[in-house]
Amino acid sequence: MIKGVGVALITPFNNYEVDYDALKRMVEHVINGGVDYIVALGSTAETATLSPAEQQKVLRFIIKETAERVPIVVGMGGNNTQALVNNLRIYDLSGTVAILSVVPYYNKPSQEGIYRHYMAIAEASPVPVILYNVPGRTGVNMTAETTLRLAHATDKIVAVKEASGSIEQMQAIIDGKPENFMVISGDDGITVELVKRGGAGVISVAANAFPERFCRCVHDALEGNIPEAERAMDGFNEPIALLFKEGNPTGVKTMTAAMGITRAEVRLPLVDGSEELAESIKNAVAKYDLR
Repeated sequence: MIKGVGVALITPFNNYEVDYDALKRMVEHVINGGVDYIVALGSTAETATLSPAEQQKVLRFIIKETAERVPIVVGMGGNNTQALVNNLRIYDLSGTVAILSVVPYYNKPSQEGIYRHYMAIAEASPVPVILYNVPGRTGVNMTAETTLRLAHATDKIVAVKEASGSIEQMQAIIDGKPENFMVISGDDGITVELVKRGGAGVISVAANAFPERFCRCVHDALEGNIPEAERAMDGFNEPIALLFKEGNPTGVKTMTAAMGITRAEVRLPLVDGSEELAESIKNAVAKYDLR
C-alpha cells in the first residue's frame, strides 16, 4: 500500500492560519497527479508549528477529502519515548494505514537507544510503523545495522524512509532486509538510483508541486524502464534544487504559489522565500512546463 510515490503534503496557510480551501486543492492536485499515498503531518507539513488541535483537525480534513482514494500515512515522532507511546494509545488513527516516525532528535541517542525507542513505538502503535532516518535534521544517524535489527525484530515495522544521503547505507539495508520490508527514498533526487537498487519508491517533497511528471518518472523506474526514468530525472535537477535552496517547505510553497495552488506562507521560525527564489522558481515553472 505504500509502494511508489508518497507525497509529504504541505500545510497551506493564509495569514498564518491553516488554509483549508488550499489544503483541499492540494489533496486534489496530488491525487489527480497520480501519487500512490499521502503522508500527512510530516516535517514538510510544518507539524512542529501546528498546535495539537490543529494537527488533529488537519489530519481529519485530509482523510475526509481523500475519501479513501489513496492510503494515508501520518507523521508521529518525537524525542520523548514515553510521551509518544502514551499519545499513540489515545490518538485517533482511524483512516490511516501507518505512522511515519522520525529518529529522536536533539537528544542524540545511542544506536541501542534508537532501537529501544522504536520497539516501544511498535508495541504501542495500532498501525504499522515506517522508520524515518534523517540525520541532517535529527543530529544522529540510524545505522544500517540498527535499521536491519528493527526490521528483523518485528513485523510491525514495515519500512524505512532513508534520508541519510548515503547510497552505501541504503544498499546495505536493501541487501540485508526481510523480504517484505521496504526501503523508501527520503531524497527526491536519488529516487531512481535507489529504485534501481531495489528501493520501493519515495516520500516526496517535489510531488506537491509537479506530481504528474514526477510520479510518471518514479513509476517508470519501478516498472523497470530505468533509462527513461533516468532521462526524466535529469530534467528535474534544476527544479528540485530550487525546492531546497532556501529550505523545506519554503521552496516548495514558493513553487505551489507560483502555480496558483497555495500561498507561499510559512510559519516562524521559517520565513517566506526571497524575491530571488520566487523569480527563479517562476522561470523554472515556465521553462520546464511544470503546471
